[in-house]
Amino acid sequence: MLWFLSLCAKAGIVVVDYSDNATGTMQETEDGGGHFTEVRLHPIVTVSNKTMIDTANGLHKKANQLCFIANSCNFPIHHNPICMTQND
Repeated sequence: MLWFLSLCAKAGIVVVDYSDNATGTMQETEDGGGHFTEVRLHPIVTVSNKTMIDTANGLHKKANQLCFIANSCNFPIHHNPICMTQND
């Protein structure tokens, strides 16, 4: 999220609200342990201007490429963003 917000600020996108309900898929091993096989982020981003929506949606990919946490995981992290304005 921090990389996304930083990239938005640099692009002149005003984010007025951000929430996420991440989900993950885990695989249990025979010994009772396990690991994640994928994580899916569902960010809901509210921007101040409708003209910013497409650019904001595109920045999720760049944020994922720069993210320290995402780069430390051995499973894919997918983004399903929803971007809107306050009036939507």
